[in-house]
Amino acid sequence: MDIKKNQSVTWIWVTATVIFCSLFALVFIPRAAAQGSMNSSLPEQPENTQAQVRNYTNIMQNVYNLILRTYVDEVDPRIIFEGAMSGMFNALDDPYSSFLTESDMSDLNNTTQGSFGGVGLNITKATTPRPDGKPMWVEVVSPIEDTPGWRAGINPGDFITEIDGIPTETISMDDVLGILRGTPGESVRLVIRRGERMEFPVTITRAIIEVPTVKHAMIGDTGYLKLITFTPMTAARAREAISDFQANNYKSLIIDLRNNYGGLLDSAVDIANFFLDGGLIVRTRSRLPSESRDFNARRSTLVPTDIPIIVLINRSSASASEIVAGALKDHSRAYLVGENTYGKGSVQQVRRFSNVGFKITTARYYTPSDANIDKIGIPPDREVRFPEYTEADAEKMNELINANKIPEFAEQNPQATPAQIDVFAQRLRQEYNLDLPLLRRLIRNELNRTSFAPVFDLEYDIQLQEAINIIRTGTFNTLMQTTRTLRALQEEAEEDMPLAS
Repeated sequence: MDIKKNQSVTWIWVTATVIFCSLFALVFIPRAAAQGSMNSSLPEQPENTQAQVRNYTNIMQNVYNLILRTYVDEVDPRIIFEGAMSGMFNALDDPYSSFLTESDMSDLNNTTQGSFGGVGLNITKATTPRPDGKPMWVEVVSPIEDTPGWRAGINPGDFITEIDGIPTETISMDDVLGILRGTPGESVRLVIRRGERMEFPVTITRAIIEVPTVKHAMIGDTGYLKLITFTPMTAARAREAISDFQANNYKSLIIDLRNNYGGLLDSAVDIANFFLDGGLIVRTRSRLPSESRDFNARRSTLVPTDIPIIVLINRSSASASEIVAGALKDHSRAYLVGENTYGKGSVQQVRRFSNVGFKITTARYYTPSDANIDKIGIPPDREVRFPEYTEADAEKMNELINANKIPEFAEQNPQATPAQIDVFAQRLRQEYNLDLPLLRRLIRNELNRTSFAPVFDLEYDIQLQEAINIIRTGTFNTLMQTTRTLRALQEEAEEDMPLAS
């Protein structure tokens, strides 16, 4: 890739290069409609507004022609076109509406369909200065399980500060994706920034990435269903998992939506249908009547209504996963454990023309109790948070990671027994004074890098532990009597807000 050449034309762009957002709730429309004119879908405009639109359209066309005719160097029309398109969408100040280049469209299609090439990281990049003052690095939204990025130990919220020696704040998102993608079997070197003090290099070998959607297992007589993302295959895979639970005479169910960044709206509706016996799942509201719609559950369930359900959520549960969590909560069908969700309450359409396209917010969604959770999120019924690293812990973790002791142990002991892991963890604890369960988890994760990730980690996962405890102590039904709808919680929060003087 010729990075310098790419940078030499960046001044032409009307605004910064488009943010490549991770997939959230998307509503796909037929290709014929996507390629046609959008004018027929727009509400009728007042005469003066129509005149303004015609005037602005003429100005843009004239400027476009002027640049092509008179600029000192010959310019590729595609560059001008893509810059103008990016500028229009960036002007909306909506992180979920954006112009999609050919590579963006390819990645979007591959991810929603189930496979793509790369390292297995869902990433984003700011196009304007960050409010926290950090450089405009690439940020990891979430690693995809059982991929090279996941096996390298990269976490949600990590920053990628360099890729193959190139600082990420100096290059566009297209450049970032172009470097991360490549021939399977070849390596790419990243520098990872975690928190304020931890920074370390990671070398990842590229692979063909197959997007996983569902994992499941039995924990005693409780079915554990982990929904990783919402694709066209998610409902079918979840149905297979529930059939397996039925064969094992499950008595309760845990649905894990943590780190689930969303996906297809229709897939989320299909999943909610498994658990709800009628009623509203989600409502979308738009300026256009054709974009407003109620999605209702069928009058039958795959999971009997007397099966207790606990849903695990965290700050990386977004969009389609929030639709499922919100529907089950508002219908008093599930008890939520974990942390407040991300808060993305809008729906996008993807439209394609030629080899490029765009993603545009067309509606906001509302839960069955008529709550919109955009920028608010969904609070858990019981909050359980993982301990935060202290500054001292972060420094010790940084030392441990850069000392490379855990990878060396895994390489020398690929079939390490639990006893060997415990002995090594105790030794590291004495040297670094870090939490023992955390050290054991880091060791196990390293040993799992060359195999499939375990479905769950009951020793370290305190949120899952709490869910199991609620089920086993028999307090589920009592707790469900104390839950309130999302709308009721929002109204209470509004009442508690101090009045402006």
